[in-house]
Amino acid sequence: MSQRMPKHVSQRGLIVGGVAATAIVLVGGSLMLRQTAAADPFAGCRQAVVAGGAARLGTPFTLTDENARRVTDAQVFAKPSLFYAGYTYCPDVCPLDMARNAEAVTLLDERGVDVTPVFLSVDPRRDTPEQLRDWTDGLHPKMVGLTGTPEEIDAVAKGWSFYYRVNDEQDQQDYLVDHMTTTYLILPGHGTVEFFGRDTTPETMADTVACYVEAAA
Repeated sequence: MSQRMPKHVSQRGLIVGGVAATAIVLVGGSLMLRQTAAADPFAGCRQAVVAGGAARLGTPFTLTDENARRVTDAQVFAKPSLFYAGYTYCPDVCPLDMARNAEAVTLLDERGVDVTPVFLSVDPRRDTPEQLRDWTDGLHPKMVGLTGTPEEIDAVAKGWSFYYRVNDEQDQQDYLVDHMTTTYLILPGHGTVEFFGRDTTPETMADTVACYVEAAA
């Protein structure tokens, strides 16, 4: 005949077992978090999910800056950078997006985080270095303007997977350019780590960028 375990002994066993199971879960969770942090130091900052990983975005380049100097990607992205592609004759989207990026950079400056706003023109016919300089200087003193040949710009667009199309078939002067409105966060030594859409506020952008810069330190 089987003997029943006293009720108080049974309950104590359940409690001890439950505590042990909880401890195992907590330890396992802690190990998982540490492993995740080791695999991705920016896991706690990440806002966007990129197929294949944000770090796969990007390509080496040599372009022309707003002072007509030839510059490389290593020179342009020597500091944490917010990178956007558009054109200075854009009637609404580009000025608004770049003003937002400039405001985020100003907020970061106030927090002691040094970030460079970078603007690449996808309209090299009209956006000469002089035109770029006037436009970027009016938005933020730290803003870097870039241009290049159509082939050079195409290579950058392919590297960062952004779309643009110059609609100049009918008019060679007053035309519009279709383009994506993504802003990329690029960190020295890490490449492209994040991107932001048009609905991102300056405050959210500044907070996210500061998180990445701190995690990269």
